[in-house]
Amino acid sequence: MKVKFLICAVFMSLKCWSQTPDKPDVMSDAYWALWNEDVQRKIDADIERNRKADATISVPGAASGAEINVEQMTHEFVFGANIFNFNQLGTSERNRRYKELFGNLFNSATIALYWKPFEMQPDRPRFKEEYWDTEAFWNTVDNPKSQPHWRRPAPDPVVTFAEGKGIRLHGHTMIWGSRRWQHPEWIVDFAPDNERKIIQSWGGGVKTPDGLGTSANKMTKAYEKLTAGEIHAQIPEFSKEMKRLFEKRIRELSAYYGARMDSWDIVNESATDFSLGRMVPGDAICKSHYGLMPGDYTYESFRLAQTLLPNSALLNINDYKNDQSYVDQVKDLLKRGCNIDVLGSQMHLFNPQQCLDIAAGKPIEAPEKVWEKMATLSQAGLPIHLSEITITAPGDDERGRQIQAVVARNLYRLWFSIEKMMGITWWNIVDDCGAPGEPTTSGLFTRNMEPKPSYFALDQLINHEWKTNLQVQADGNSQIRFRGFKGKYRITWKDTDGEYREKIVDLTQDGTY
Repeated sequence: MKVKFLICAVFMSLKCWSQTPDKPDVMSDAYWALWNEDVQRKIDADIERNRKADATISVPGAASGAEINVEQMTHEFVFGANIFNFNQLGTSERNRRYKELFGNLFNSATIALYWKPFEMQPDRPRFKEEYWDTEAFWNTVDNPKSQPHWRRPAPDPVVTFAEGKGIRLHGHTMIWGSRRWQHPEWIVDFAPDNERKIIQSWGGGVKTPDGLGTSANKMTKAYEKLTAGEIHAQIPEFSKEMKRLFEKRIRELSAYYGARMDSWDIVNESATDFSLGRMVPGDAICKSHYGLMPGDYTYESFRLAQTLLPNSALLNINDYKNDQSYVDQVKDLLKRGCNIDVLGSQMHLFNPQQCLDIAAGKPIEAPEKVWEKMATLSQAGLPIHLSEITITAPGDDERGRQIQAVVARNLYRLWFSIEKMMGITWWNIVDDCGAPGEPTTSGLFTRNMEPKPSYFALDQLINHEWKTNLQVQADGNSQIRFRGFKGKYRITWKDTDGEYREKIVDLTQDGTY
């Protein structure tokens, strides 16, 4: 098929197998039937329509016919990654390569602010770097995954680094119910003794031997029979304390980083509670599927955060539940007065078998399914941030890596073409550096920070195919016209006196600049 030759053309340096006679195709004909020429043409047309703008730019002093250099410096579109392994990769060279990606490939960094490892003890938030956050410490650690702050660096040095690179910062996350990754176990210690015993009898606040906990507390049948009102009646003081602690966290993060973060995940993964009917306005307690949470916590969190954060900071909601119930939740929150600027959507192909199935032609994240999903999410009327994406190589061999690269290229092109899409954030950059239980081959780089084909695939798109760099001749009115990808441009020319001239233009929409 012609489309396979097109894909291979950008993978020549990647040893693409699709048209190598002595090696089998890495993707089946059934896969290419899904990603056929008509699909590719539609994607190209949508990219042209949604990601570019027409510019008329004045170039004072330029003679008619003079050559004007047009150089795209940055993208308006967000191409991000989490920066959770900052200084943690074990050698200075690995860390250097990791940091170079931010500002070169990625223009946005997701900063880890998970409550549980961020505030391991009450009133001791880990804003500032301590010795165990330094490169010197991590370079001597034999088993980094055993450390409680693995993938959770102190945020201050990370924020300072990102600001120095001139890239946007995204804070993740203020509020989330997950007992394993977010919810501090010490919260239950703020309950009076009698209420703590009640909570523990229900299964809440119970610590596991490894200290990690699980995503949700395993609550007893007695608890499950109670209404939220009945639960609150038995633990009224803890209800107040939990709400106070949640509000305190939002206030502290907003005061400390409010003007420095470009965007925030205010609440993460709460759509399930909404879909189960557990977000009840006026309730003091939410009988969350995670366990005990403050009543109507998504609404209350947004309403507080929007009074504390500057207007320049985008307020995001984030979830993996990419269905109508999530859209309904967002619409409900907007109707009730929540300022939500961006809808976050997750897409994790954690299981290596999924990418093998994709290569075989199964319609997992196939074009029609992605278009359908994005059409549903677009009903909320908000920009969409693909906030966490994982594409796992089905094997740590050349074939597995090529499959990952082909899947990544086609999905990035499709996502980039969606009208409401404002950004895509790759989750784990480095192999075997994810959270426990996540795949070891989902990175763009090996554990030793050697680039994989998927890195070259994204670099080809972001830094080459999706950047506009050209020469244009000035007209008789000392103007130039071109259509280019949205972003910041440097326009340079020599005027009629032979003087070098420069102009910086932020191309965000059709217009004269």
